[in-house]
Amino acid sequence: MKHVIALDVGGTGMKAALVGADGTLLYEARRATGRERGAEAVVESILAFAADLRAYGEEHFGESAVAAGVAVPGIVDAENGIAVYAANLGWRDVPMRQLLGERLGGVPVALGHDVRTGGLAEGRIGAGKDADRFVFVPLGTGIAGAIGITGTIEAGAHGYAGEIGHIVVRPDGPDCSCGQRGCLETLASASAVSRAWAAASGDPEADAADCAKAVESGDPAAVAVWQNAVDALAAGLVTALTLLDPRTLIIGGGLAEAGETLFAPLRAAVEERVTFQKLPHIVPAALGDTAGCLGAGLLAWDLLSTEVSA
Repeated sequence: MKHVIALDVGGTGMKAALVGADGTLLYEARRATGRERGAEAVVESILAFAADLRAYGEEHFGESAVAAGVAVPGIVDAENGIAVYAANLGWRDVPMRQLLGERLGGVPVALGHDVRTGGLAEGRIGAGKDADRFVFVPLGTGIAGAIGITGTIEAGAHGYAGEIGHIVVRPDGPDCSCGQRGCLETLASASAVSRAWAAASGDPEADAADCAKAVESGDPAAVAVWQNAVDALAAGLVTALTLLDPRTLIIGGGLAEAGETLFAPLRAAVEERVTFQKLPHIVPAALGDTAGCLGAGLLAWDLLSTEVSA
């Protein structure tokens, strides 16, 4: 059975799959990234995982994968297949496409940015499949974004499009690792809410999920922390929709798991801020943590179709 290898590399774990031509997940697997062993060991783990997936396909489906797609975090030069920089994995200028191609017997390999790749999947087969224009915003350790236009993701001239987490929403706000102050991700990411709730509750182990539960039970301190994050998020999203005019805003990541505890006040806060702008549909992501892996599979199939048409 014809299939491709799909890999989604995260800071702590890797998700992988063999994906059929119709998008069917034929096989799924997960492994630890092992970043504590260093950048070179992480790269070797990725290559070994891909090789094992190839062997599984040969054994169970009677043929090798015809292509591979891999999604990685950080700065990505997708055109040249280079994983340029990832702070949480410690690598610089890794020729990922070349290395994977060599390990997999010369099959074509597509490389993508993790959030944009997840956005590709959400746009084609997830929450944005009926939207010609959408923005996908996962709220996790940080905040990034993917700009969807008629089934494709806009990478920008230099591959940096969609970095909504570094829109400054409060110029006097907390310092951000990017060098600015008051960036959206310092105020509205899952890690930002965790920090704020740990401080407010006096429990250093408390996290964003705990804050959401406290909000649902009516804890006024939790409500204040939550609303502060929602207000910051709404400000950032209104900037994005002013610039991009999306039909749909897809919100994913850990914070979105709070459901209507997040979406009800967020929709209200966005609506309060818009003036001439058209309100988009604000919806939860549909694919969960499989989006990046599914998107990597789509990248691989897209690459094959491009090569055939060329």
